[in-house]
Amino acid sequence: MAFRLDIITAYTVDEINEKVAKALSNYKDLLPSSPSAKIVIKPNMNSNMNALTGNTTDLRLTGAVVKFLKGRGYKDITICEGTNSGFYRSGISVITRLSYDRLAKYYGVKIKDLNYSEKANIEFEDGIKAGVAREIVEADFLINMPKLKTHFENGMTVCLKNLMGCLVGQENKKKVHQSLAKNILNINRQVKPSLHIVDGLISMEGLGPTRGTPTRTGLLIIGTDPYMIDLACSRIAQFDYKKVRTLKLAEEMGLLTKEHHRFVDSLGLQKLSKKFKEPIANPFATFIHSPKRQKYFLKIRNTAFLNYLCSTKLFGHLLFKTGLRQDNFIKDEMDFQGFGFNKSLCKKGCTKCRDYCPVELRLPDVLEDKKNGCIGCMYCFLVCPTKAIEFKGKMGFLTEQVRQYDTITREIA
Repeated sequence: MAFRLDIITAYTVDEINEKVAKALSNYKDLLPSSPSAKIVIKPNMNSNMNALTGNTTDLRLTGAVVKFLKGRGYKDITICEGTNSGFYRSGISVITRLSYDRLAKYYGVKIKDLNYSEKANIEFEDGIKAGVAREIVEADFLINMPKLKTHFENGMTVCLKNLMGCLVGQENKKKVHQSLAKNILNINRQVKPSLHIVDGLISMEGLGPTRGTPTRTGLLIIGTDPYMIDLACSRIAQFDYKKVRTLKLAEEMGLLTKEHHRFVDSLGLQKLSKKFKEPIANPFATFIHSPKRQKYFLKIRNTAFLNYLCSTKLFGHLLFKTGLRQDNFIKDEMDFQGFGFNKSLCKKGCTKCRDYCPVELRLPDVLEDKKNGCIGCMYCFLVCPTKAIEFKGKMGFLTEQVRQYDTITREIA
């Protein structure tokens, strides 16, 4: 079995653009021959918490991949994601809150929320059928772009679990949890990306995927075999792969083989690795989300009465407080009216705002120009070490991210 893998280190937008283009050139034999081929990029948009928290795929990485593909002459490129069903159910556009729609417009590509797609059925456990978005199954070239992070139910989430976002709407996503690890593998056996690009620029450790702690790893992992890549990522995080439910089950099913282990062992990942904190939930959440009990809990959770109850603000907040729900579905939208710039606070020689700008604006020089092409991603504001960049307007949902992560985001950037 021939494995293909590239691991690159990158921190700034310039490094990401340069090194991604160079690495992807190694896979040009896999690319479609026709410039009109349908190319789908599937990042991770788990919640409205941006990439600097370790939760979602970095806009800089997505932009670099888009630019590479456009440079090769491809004209039909779509960024696709079936965003977190809780946000979808609450009428919140994660795509908009993460500025992915504005990134797509900036680079002249399409974007689609797969929750609203037509579906094509695939097989799950016990004869259940689940709907995958047609854009996914009809793609000529599918690029899976997960975030490297821990996950309180699955242990870790990388390539394998990221394909849950290919499912259409809450109705189909909740079917996965009836047998979580098996159904994630079922998706991967029927939906086969041509390439996987893992965002390990800023990862998440601890109680992921939403309530963990960002950690700067500065890595991008590119390859073709999701089992091998997920195993490599577990080694990078110094994480026992048998605690990753999908990998443990994949090994039992013969999908993760001795050849995978030998190849990963040969990579010498020790020099790139750092110990991730494990995703340990509180005892109540751990009890409920146990694989032995979860399907029974879900039968009760998915009744009409509890669906209604969970949609209320008070009960939703209670679920968040108890740890049964990772996300806090804040409906207050942001009213962004531009940035102010306090030059007296700006640290001479610091380039963080420019390093993190997905559209490579000449920062901080053009910060206050309202026609500078800014997509409102907030990266520059969130990484400025001296808070010289000032937000104008109403933060809305971003207030919670700032409350949780403001200090650590500025430190690790």
